Amino acid sequence: MRHILSVLMENESGAMSRVVGLFSARGYNIDSLSVAPTEDATLSRMTIVTHGNDQIVEQITKQLNKLVEVVKVIDFNHCRHVERELMLVKVRAVGRDRDELLRLTDIYRGQVVDVTDKSYVIEITGTSDKLSSFLETVPKGLILETVRTGAAGIGRGERILKI
Repeated sequence: MRHILSVLMENESGAMSRVVGLFSARGYNIDSLSVAPTEDATLSRMTIVTHGNDQIVEQITKQLNKLVEVVKVIDFNHCRHVERELMLVKVRAVGRDRDELLRLTDIYRGQVVDVTDKSYVIEITGTSDKLSSFLETVPKGLILETVRTGAAGIGRGERILKI
């Protein structure tokens, strides 16, 4: 099962590598990882997407909480949350394909952010499933390059993740 973990941690050198090292040392895979400072410059929020059953993710969470730099860990599978991912896709856009790609981009509420005479760069934001669906819908052979940020998530409502 897919899990999104939000890790609030001290914003210091080496903290991220210790978290990633914990995963690799125990043979757990990270599907995506994003990290950035929070509104408090001394803290960073790391969003980790991983797969595993509830027992494996519970073990990961316990191990993360043992790290000195980690302040708090939340598994978003256990609370209401909002999730988004950003994807940039470079596609071959010549002839009739140009109009079809513009139509698909509009359907998925994306936007073309770069245009040349032979290609488009399309930006799509949404859930991971939405982005994957867009890729499956683009006609075969037109995708030249894809870049995805990985999921970012935040709890819904007034509940906040802090110390």
